[in-house]
Amino acid sequence: MANSGFKQFVFEIFGWWNKQTLSTRIFTALRGVKVGEDELGNVYYQGKKDGRRWVVYNGAADASAIPAGWHGWMHKRTDVPPSKSDYKARDWEKPHLPNMTGTAQAYRPDGSILTPQSRPRVTGDYDAWSPE
Repeated sequence: MANSGFKQFVFEIFGWWNKQTLSTRIFTALRGVKVGEDELGNVYYQGKKDGRRWVVYNGAADASAIPAGWHGWMHKRTDVPPSKSDYKARDWEKPHLPNMTGTAQAYRPDGSILTPQSRPRVTGDYDAWSPE
């Protein structure tokens, strides 16, 4: 039942946060041309007439899940998508990590309300601002 067509259909009507909605599927079928797919499974489209660009995420809609090459194409910094060029990621580009805000894996520095550690004491190289 988990992979049934009906369940997927109902989820596309109400579940905008994951993959695509029914209206996006129809819009894409009528007005879009598939341009490519990235290593995360996101699929990129371009409008047949107006050149509008959009992405259908593979999973939760997370804008940070667009790799650097595709980000440049999505924001019209380049007219050639990475799927049609010999784009290679730079050595300094890191792989995608999901946004962990609100989860147990979120970054919590020392002194945060959510950590038992206290903030390090201020040393002599720092002077607090004073309005005097």
